Amino acid sequence: MKEIILIRHGATAGNLERRYIGRTDEPLCEQGRLQALWLQQQGLHVDALLVSPALRARQTAQLAFPAMPYQVIPEWRETDFGIFEGKTAQEMEEDPDYRAWVDSGCRGPVPGGEQLAEFQARCCAGFRRIEPLLPPDTHTAWVIHGGVIMALLEAYARPARNFYDYHISNGGYVRCSCREGILHVEEIRTPE
Repeated sequence: MKEIILIRHGATAGNLERRYIGRTDEPLCEQGRLQALWLQQQGLHVDALLVSPALRARQTAQLAFPAMPYQVIPEWRETDFGIFEGKTAQEMEEDPDYRAWVDSGCRGPVPGGEQLAEFQARCCAGFRRIEPLLPPDTHTAWVIHGGVIMALLEAYARPARNFYDYHISNGGYVRCSCREGILHVEEIRTPE
């Protein structure tokens, strides 16, 4: 049985301001650094480390697993929020494009960005490429984004749950056992 620990990267300034941060390559803020150090203290022993290409994910991996080499998985970059990128919901409350997107359950088209179905397909393609390559009885940590975690768990976790049911805080993680490409959630932890 494989163990996969899905880790949401530490917080950035944009995360704390509740901005849509997808393609923006922000570094960790001080709180994000502390969250990554909290991860280091959790005693997560892994054989391999896989990360999103984003700076915030790479910094989290380096702090949580010092001196451990990692592999970047391009399919696991965060969603492209298009014209919503860098803005807060409050700043866009009168924007008709934003209202239409929210009214679609955040599943509709994002002007200049990715639709949720496209994003999920990209994330799942990365999972289908990587998971079969993991040796049996291996323990891996995947330092990725909240959206990527939600996409992977909605697609592969059993019992099945909704995309938004899998939201976790920055610096949190979901420990899963993986059998035959199915993720079984064992534990969810977030920094205190």
